[in-house]
Amino acid sequence: MKISDVNINTDNRHGIVGAFFKLLYNLKKLFRTNLIFGLGITICVAWIIVALFAYLIIPYDPISQNIEHRFESPNSMHWFGTDSFGRDVLSRVIVGSRISILAGLLTVFISAVIGVLFGGLAGFVGGIVDDIMMRTSEMFSAFPAIILAMTITAALGPSLFNTLIALIITAWPRYARVMRSMTISIKENEYIEAAKALGASNTRILLKEILPNSLGSVLIVATLDIGNQILNFSGLSFLGLGSPPPTPEWGSMVADAIANFYYWWIGTFPGLAILTMGLGANFIGDGVRDYLDPKLRKEF
Repeated sequence: MKISDVNINTDNRHGIVGAFFKLLYNLKKLFRTNLIFGLGITICVAWIIVALFAYLIIPYDPISQNIEHRFESPNSMHWFGTDSFGRDVLSRVIVGSRISILAGLLTVFISAVIGVLFGGLAGFVGGIVDDIMMRTSEMFSAFPAIILAMTITAALGPSLFNTLIALIITAWPRYARVMRSMTISIKENEYIEAAKALGASNTRILLKEILPNSLGSVLIVATLDIGNQILNFSGLSFLGLGSPPPTPEWGSMVADAIANFYYWWIGTFPGLAILTMGLGANFIGDGVRDYLDPKLRKEF
């Protein structure tokens, strides 16, 4: 099933806010009946806690070099070993989580806001405006996301800010398509006609009637997209287009391991960090989809 085909059954009284609070209310039952969702929540919350308190729990300075201890395998002093400059890999993985997770969350949030506004307006207005706006979004979707992001980042220059811009530019059309599809579907409902008959303005209809009943699908796409954006950011950092050294970041740490291939621990642990965070985000997305989609919803 495609994400765009998911039909969210919400109503005007609740919208996405009601679905969110109901999700929180049923959190205990969700954990018991949906183990994948519970596992995803556990993984992501654990990584977020690690990122928030990174500088309080690291055993060593993540950028401090100690050449005498370079290429040490995992031991009691350095649980994840050390890299080519003698820096503690565990400390760098912990601090690197701050950048990687923040980049993924910011990319998804900003892309979703832009896509929802753009797609909602296009679907609501319709006609030639819709055609022009959606053809514009398709221009960005015509290229592979990672290739377009590489091109934009290379043109702007390697930095964290420019990498985020590149990822946002490649991500927002996905949300615009979903929001446009939902808007076109919802605006044909009878309660929209009733709102028009009562004199509601187009702005009120779009913001109070259509938007709350469309955000369920957007929420599903967003939760599934967090892991993808963390992977994309790590991929750009792997290619040298992310945060400049010596700032620790998961993708750049994996890239450093390529030059020191036989020292397996240098790239293994940041790679596992990317893997676990990506899996956790996807598990949450699957759980949210099962919960919000009446065709997949289980009894909670």
